[in-house]
Amino acid sequence: MYFANRAEAGKQLAKELEKYQNQQCAVIALSDGGAMVGAQIAKSLHCVLMMLLTEPIELPGEPEPLAVIDQEGGFTYNSLYSTGQLEDLDMDYHQFIEESKLDKLHKIHHLLGQKGLIEKDLITGHIIILVSDGLSSGFSLDAAVEYLKTIKVEKIIVASALATIQAVDRMHILADEIHCLSVVENYINTNHYYENNAIPKHSQIVEMIENIVNIAEKEKKDEAAAKKSGHPRPAKKQKSKLPEDEGLLKVWHDS
Repeated sequence: MYFANRAEAGKQLAKELEKYQNQQCAVIALSDGGAMVGAQIAKSLHCVLMMLLTEPIELPGEPEPLAVIDQEGGFTYNSLYSTGQLEDLDMDYHQFIEESKLDKLHKIHHLLGQKGLIEKDLITGHIIILVSDGLSSGFSLDAAVEYLKTIKVEKIIVASALATIQAVDRMHILADEIHCLSVVENYINTNHYYENNAIPKHSQIVEMIENIVNIAEKEKKDEAAAKKSGHPRPAKKQKSKLPEDEGLLKVWHDS
């Protein structure tokens, strides 16, 4: 299956997730492209959009990454390697691995700026929807689910426009519910399946997500203050920015 752009894929996934419109949900994108897909889901469900950044730890001569590290330093080994293989590789490349961790964390923090793109208070007790524009291995899912183990969440849903058979197998193992628009047997690369594969600059994606998170944080504080005062606030709408292929599109979010 091919898509006109990531926004189109997001709208198709949003339709499959309409039953969650009146529930506490949070969308977590697994990449910049995933954020463009996830933006449409967040818009449809009127929920917060965040991003979990990860970087692979690769070893010389090895065909698959050894592990991934997330923005908080969480380290997840690649399930394709056996326990014995991991022990041998860790022994042979221990210093290299430790240096790679520091390098990758530095890269992630440079991309994120001073503020991260995950606010745990806004996802605790929520239904989490992990979103990708394309999963070639499902490895990023392992890292995301491992990260979420530190947070009490209601349910984990994976929504991906595209995925390999291997990635779908990982979805079934890791998630409570999966939504995949197209299972691709001979996966080329993610951009190949989008007619327009333009993605806004990472800084624009970060700005968009920070804007949405800031609005959600303010709404949560206002709601808590209103409950404390005994004067609940009437529902109203706030604006947040979501990306389209042409740039940034302002979209309404309910409070």
